[in-house]
Amino acid sequence: MENTNKNSTPDVQDAIRNARELGIPKMIILGVQHTFTMFGATVLVPLITGLNISVSLFMAGIGTLLFHLVTKGKVPAFLGSSFAFIAPILTVTEVTGDIAYAQGGLVVAGIVYLVISLLVYIFGVEKVIKVFPPVVTGPIIIVIGLKLAPTAIGMASTNWMLAISAFAIVTIVSIFAKGFLKVIPVIIGLIGGYLIAVFTGNVDFSAMGQASAVGLPPFTLAKFSMTGVMMVAPVALATVIEHFGDVMAIGATVEKDYMSDPGVHRTLIGDGIATSLSAMFGGPANTTYSENTGVLALTRVWDPAIMRIAACVAIILGFSPKLGALIQTIPTAVVGGISIILFGMIASIGARTLVERHVDFTHQKNLIIAAVILILGLGGAQLPINIGLLSFTIEGMALAAIVGIVLNLILPDMEAVDEE
Repeated sequence: MENTNKNSTPDVQDAIRNARELGIPKMIILGVQHTFTMFGATVLVPLITGLNISVSLFMAGIGTLLFHLVTKGKVPAFLGSSFAFIAPILTVTEVTGDIAYAQGGLVVAGIVYLVISLLVYIFGVEKVIKVFPPVVTGPIIIVIGLKLAPTAIGMASTNWMLAISAFAIVTIVSIFAKGFLKVIPVIIGLIGGYLIAVFTGNVDFSAMGQASAVGLPPFTLAKFSMTGVMMVAPVALATVIEHFGDVMAIGATVEKDYMSDPGVHRTLIGDGIATSLSAMFGGPANTTYSENTGVLALTRVWDPAIMRIAACVAIILGFSPKLGALIQTIPTAVVGGISIILFGMIASIGARTLVERHVDFTHQKNLIIAAVILILGLGGAQLPINIGLLSFTIEGMALAAIVGIVLNLILPDMEAVDEE
């Protein structure tokens, strides 16, 4: 239910779909909160692969704005660096000796998204939705959240004192705070955890001294080779399934059917264009971020305009190495402590989907589908595909989603069998 009283802060139990009633200053704070949330994961991909951090931040912001343009500004999503392409980027760089060829593969991967979006548009979203019943989507969303659990614990374990402090601050603010403070627990947790880290001597400011205040991101053009394209682009066949899961997770969080409106074909186009543009100029593949979905669930501020503000902040950070270096001084453990809540929220939304859609687990078909999705998604299962020159691996959530969809289509309804 939406609070229509514009003279006061909306009730904390009500979702805020129009953040303008909060005022511009508060909207900016909410946007910065989302920027901080995505920052750690977005810069981690370039740190691992050798891509440039400033370019990655700039392209994340540009990609998010393009995504919102394509999706008519309806979907509260932020597009950050995709982890799915890390392995092929490293492989292509090692084989060719030039990361620009991996960028070329990513450009083609974005085009794969566009081709699949055309197929979805031609055959209709109804047929797409039909293969994603709640017994499939619920466990997929659970996997999205729980698959991130090792990341959260890994970050938190670097300093449990800081992680627990940040976790405690977010929890206390979420439960006991009043008014506007209730909807910015993540940014308060980050600030509080950061101050504790500063006072306990756990912040390294050395990188800030080496960074300039303002600077143009060092863009690099992609190069194309058959090796780069064949090693990187096929991964998009798997990440498209992940895209469906992310869009459904966002929709389940904010109680909207984005598969139908603005349509998953539009979200695919937005993601594909963002990925191709980013890679063309030296950035990683972009993807809708589960971390920010967790913030949506925690704060219940669902206005997509907040994500666009976050995108603008990311672009500004891309032009300011000094600001980027400052944010990088936030200890990993602080982000990890907060991520425990955010990632858990995503998994909880998947469980809520199963409950609200009345999925009956006394039916063997439902039990089998959910069980297989959870085990394959969380167990690290891999399926190598080798067709001539085409070689890639489907793994994790993408493999779990594909198998779950296939099982739902081929397994007979047990009740119908019993009646026969």
